[in-house]
Amino acid sequence: MFISALRNGLGQIIIFIDFITRPRKMQRSPEAQAAVAQAASNLSLYQFRACPFCVKTRRTLHKLNVPLQLRDAKNDAQARSELLEQGGKIQVPCLRIDENGQSTWLYESKAIASYLQDRFAAA
Repeated sequence: MFISALRNGLGQIIIFIDFITRPRKMQRSPEAQAAVAQAASNLSLYQFRACPFCVKTRRTLHKLNVPLQLRDAKNDAQARSELLEQGGKIQVPCLRIDENGQSTWLYESKAIASYLQDRFAAA
């Protein structure tokens, strides 16, 4: 019980620190931002709200100004089962990329950040 309370408390501290130190969003023209939103419409991030690696990934999304669907794999049973059944394991963060009728599941915050930088930094 003590460990759970400690974990929840640390999670809230991580979220608060993220909030007060969040980087600025990348500025784009409305047309370019609409193109980014369209390109990101086939992406979903499976995450836990207070996971430090998920926070890191969400900061990258915020900085690159990439709007995508966040799926709570901790509190949403459907998202959790999708992650396990289709992705193969319950590990977050995990970026689901739907292209050409197929889904690719990208794990690890560094790999996800690299993918997002490559795909959206120049957009």
